[in-house]
Parts: sequence; C-alpha cells; structure tokens
Amino acid sequence: MTPTATAPATAPVILSELTADGVMVLTLNRPDRHNAWTLEMELLYNELFDRAESDPAVRAVVLTGAGRSFCPGMDMSVLDGASSGARPWPTGQLPPRTRPLALPKPVVAAVNGGCAGIGFIQALMCDVRFAVPGARFAAAFSRRGLVAEDGVSWILPRVVGYGHASDLLLSSRRVDGPEALAMGLVNRLVEPDELLPAALAYATELARECSPYAMSLIKRQLLDDQARAFPDGRDSAIALLATAKRAPDYREGVTSYIEHRPPRFAGLGEGSS
Repeated sequence: MTPTATAPATAPVILSELTADGVMVLTLNRPDRHNAWTLEMELLYNELFDRAESDPAVRAVVLTGAGRSFCPGMDMSVLDGASSGARPWPTGQLPPRTRPLALPKPVVAAVNGGCAGIGFIQALMCDVRFAVPGARFAAAFSRRGLVAEDGVSWILPRVVGYGHASDLLLSSRRVDGPEALAMGLVNRLVEPDELLPAALAYATELARECSPYAMSLIKRQLLDDQARAFPDGRDSAIALLATAKRAPDYREGVTSYIEHRPPRFAGLGEGSS
C-alpha cells in the first residue's frame, strides 16, 4: 500500500482503508497542496476517527500523507483569511484538534515528509511516530505570531523534554528525521519505501497480538498519570488491574499463552470490557 503522488479532483481529501487485520489506514490526500489542512479535511478527519472508535473491527490506526509531505500546516488561503480578520473557520463548532490522543485505540503516525503547524500537532497526538530521514518537523507557531496551539505546550515537553520543547516552540526551526529521532520526537526512522509497510507491520502486530481492551486502559493511564503523583498513579493502576482481570481478555490472554496459539481478543464493544 503506497500513498499516491496525485489525486483526482473528485478524490476525498482523506483516504480510508481497513486492512484484513483491523488496521485503518488514513491518508491525508491533497498532494498537490502538500496535504495542507482545510476545513473539509478537518471535518472528514474527525468523522473518520469517530468511525474508527465506534467500529469494533478497527483495532489500530495508521496516519500518513499522500505524495511527498505529511502535512505542512494550514492551507495558506485559510491562514491569509484568518490573519486579515476574516472568519474562514466556524467558531465553537469543532472539537479540539487532539482526536488521535482521545481515541481508545493505538494510533501510529507515518511521517513521510513535511510536518508543521497542525500537521505537527496531529503527529504529536499519535501514540507512536515513524518517520523518514528526510522528514522535516516544525512547530511554526512563533513564526506566524501564534502561541503553541491545542495543548502542544503540554504534550511536547513530555515527549522530548523541557529543553527541546522550549527550543522547538520558541524558534519554530526545522528538525530533520535524525535529529527528531535523537531527541525522542519520533520512535523510529525508516527509508521512504519502507515507511508505510513498517508502520503497518507495527500496527498489525498490535491488532493481532494485543488486547484492545488492555490498550484502551493503558492509553487512559498514560494520559491520566501525567497529572498525578506517583502514589496516585500506582493506586489507580491497582484499581484498573482489578477491572482488567474481570474482563474476558485476561482469560484469553493467559489461555492463548498456555496453549501456544495467537490470542482471539474481542474488539472494543464486542464484550471485551
């Protein structure tokens, strides 16, 4: 599966494909504009994530871009209108731009090129990030007269540390793949031809081998524990463990291990909780 370099005029701005193993591949699909973000894209993006959350067949999501870019930020027509006082975006009608973080299923970003502004936000909100060496990351906000948007100033220091986060947000400088890997902004560097296959292989392993219910609880723990002291996180884990042990996935995980066979976990909403 390879993102296309060109898209027909009638093609959706985000492509969606569900693999046989339960991985939903979402491809930002405005390659002629380097996948710059628009209102149409945002509405469809949220709709597709809602679909991924409600569909038990979806066990993991891979997010990538068509062509040579991931997403360089807002389309310049949107930025130009907003900076001149126009209202190109409806106010008070859209959810926060943190949808991958809120999805109770793992989300893997496959960053295939330029990644800035809202593209930078969406990559950060994914659980795991793969990238090509030639990827370029930039927060971009300070160079547009803006603040760190959508909770980036909260999550970025937790991903790369306070010093790196200060550098990236204050300077908005571009960071290539090797530097992003060194600071922990990405988890793995992969050559361009292998990027999507590698991200898919990782997401497929999660879909096949890991309990959807357990992963949903772990995502909740990772987020909630950022605002807790260690004793509170430990006590919450004790309570969640008792809950997990009452769910069918626990017995299936143990039984499949004893029987030396792949687990047969139910999807979220199919009786796993």
